[in-house]
This record gives sequence, C-alpha cells and structure tokens, in this order.
Amino acid sequence: MVRSFLRNLHTGPLALQLRRFVVVGAVTAGIQQVLLWFFINVAGLFYLLAALIAIEITIILSYILNNAWTFQVTQNTGTVEYLVGLLKTNVVRGTAIPIQLGILYALVESGALDPLVAGAGAVEPLVASGWIEPLVAAVGPIEPLVANAVAIVVSGIYRYVLDAKWTWGQ
Repeated sequence: MVRSFLRNLHTGPLALQLRRFVVVGAVTAGIQQVLLWFFINVAGLFYLLAALIAIEITIILSYILNNAWTFQVTQNTGTVEYLVGLLKTNVVRGTAIPIQLGILYALVESGALDPLVAGAGAVEPLVASGWIEPLVAAVGPIEPLVANAVAIVVSGIYRYVLDAKWTWGQ
C-alpha cells in the first residue's frame, strides 16, 4: 500500500500536480523567507508578527499561482468562483498558520537552533578578516529564518492535502 502510494507520487495521475505544487511552494517559501527577513531586519517587526504578515502575503500568491498552473484542470474561473477559491485557500492555509507559527516559536525560543548558530564559529577566520562582517551584520539573526524553513516544510503536507481536496475539489 505504501509502495503503491509512493509510486503514484512519481508516475501516477497526481504526480504532475504534486510536482507543480512543490515548485509553487518552493518559490513562495523563498519569497516568504525574504519577506520575513525584511519585516524583521528592515521594518523592525517582532519575528512572529513578521511571519504572520509574510505568510498571508504568500497565501495569496500561492493561490494565484496554484490556480493558474498546478490545478489548471480544475481551475477556479469567473469572479465569484475565483474569490470563493481564494477564501477557501485562506481558510485551509489559515488553519496551518498556528502550526507554522507554533513550530517557529518553539524552535526559536527553545534554543534548539543554538548548535546551528554556534556552528557558525567555523567561519570565524573569515569574520576576523573583516570582509564578511558587513554581510553577517546585514543578514541579522538567522534563527527565525531557519525555524521558518522547517515550519514551512512541516505544514506544507497538511496544506497540500486540504487544498487539493477542498479548494480545488479533488
């Protein structure tokens, strides 16, 4: 049963759709990371508020891209259908926001990422040379970005299943 499921992901009827969903997810995850960095380091927002805003922006972008490309066979067309689909995906993905923010908070506040940050000491000679210091200072804290990447992956499976079933009726 598991073997059949995995084979269908590779060559089955949903394989192309799943690959497209992953591509859209990867693109919007990258955009979400850039937005998160911007809201924390440039706008000065608290990382959880910054994440919430970045998530909502990418929810809308994900819907636009998935509707046009991933689910083009069952695409929501017409103004009312399109807006209902946008509302549905906001409900689906909105229910994933507490999952994503919870993982983000747990990883940042627990210190679980401290070994990763401590591992950055391996680049100490480069920092000491003085040429990488402005770059390190510009990036700011990496803990929220790493934690958010983990949270995106974990909540992504949940989002795909609900979006495919409810938003696009598959």
